[in-house]
Amino acid sequence: MLPEGSKTSDYREPPSGDEPEDDPSAVASEWRDGVVDAALHGQRLDKAAVAMAPEFSRSHLQQLVETGHLLIDGAVADTSSRRVRFGQKLRLELVPTEESRAFRPQAMHLVVLFEDDHLLVLDKAAGCVVHPAPGNWTGTLLNGLLAHHAAAAGLPRAGIVHRLDKDTSGVMMVGKTLQAVTALVRDIAARTVHRRYLALVHGRPETTEFTIDAPVGRDPHVRVRMAVVPGGRPSRTDVRCVATTQGVSAMSCTLHTGRTHQIRVHLSARGLPLLADAVYGGRPALGLERQALHATELRLAHPISREPLTFTCDPPADFASAWKQITQT
Repeated sequence: MLPEGSKTSDYREPPSGDEPEDDPSAVASEWRDGVVDAALHGQRLDKAAVAMAPEFSRSHLQQLVETGHLLIDGAVADTSSRRVRFGQKLRLELVPTEESRAFRPQAMHLVVLFEDDHLLVLDKAAGCVVHPAPGNWTGTLLNGLLAHHAAAAGLPRAGIVHRLDKDTSGVMMVGKTLQAVTALVRDIAARTVHRRYLALVHGRPETTEFTIDAPVGRDPHVRVRMAVVPGGRPSRTDVRCVATTQGVSAMSCTLHTGRTHQIRVHLSARGLPLLADAVYGGRPALGLERQALHATELRLAHPISREPLTFTCDPPADFASAWKQITQT
């Protein structure tokens, strides 16, 4: 591929001052021009695109071709398998990948329970994704933190030291300085951060109070799930049954470890899946259409002053209504 002069706006550069930071689509693209040489004559169009932009994956370049971002002699060519001919002029618009757009500030409403120079404690809404991932590259809590304070851009994961699942509501902490992030991560590893959740489950436990101490790892049969598996990471959850009625139990769960989906997996393994948690066998009930889990209490030492801190967070309306139906009957 012989390059020609191209007009380039590099997506890797930071946005200009007049570009709206909270618009994830406001990212400059880069144009590249070339002429098909003898080595590429008769090759597929997506292979020619790879020759023009080898730093991008072939699958991303195929997507660009098929969405009309490549021109042959000035006309849109949107078929990756099309064969190119010697001497044709190609013009490729390199639109940034969704992942490259992910770590950008987006203003959003944050419910702040506590904030100082080092620590931020939030009430996360159900439906809010904490960290960008496939299918959720924008509109995440991380994007909101990048807009909330400038220092977040220089921190690992914008200061996020633990996560709540998308549909889990409640209290979570974020470090605002590297010193604070380091201390919080250390405290979580030492299990001196205490987190309590409220859960509504199908079924009734055999005892009012019990501990589930079972290793959690990736489900070997369904990769999007976690499971209690031999060789998984050690995981412990203390559970107390608050009330049971209508075939539903209200639970208070205290984490000693913080594995992915830990409470959901542990309770499901005991035959007590969360209401509306379809991944682990739960069904919608009591007006809940999302998994019935709420992070209600967080206790920790301030990462800098080491002052003991406790934060509590009331459940949102959908969870609160369902909880009352079980505990106040």
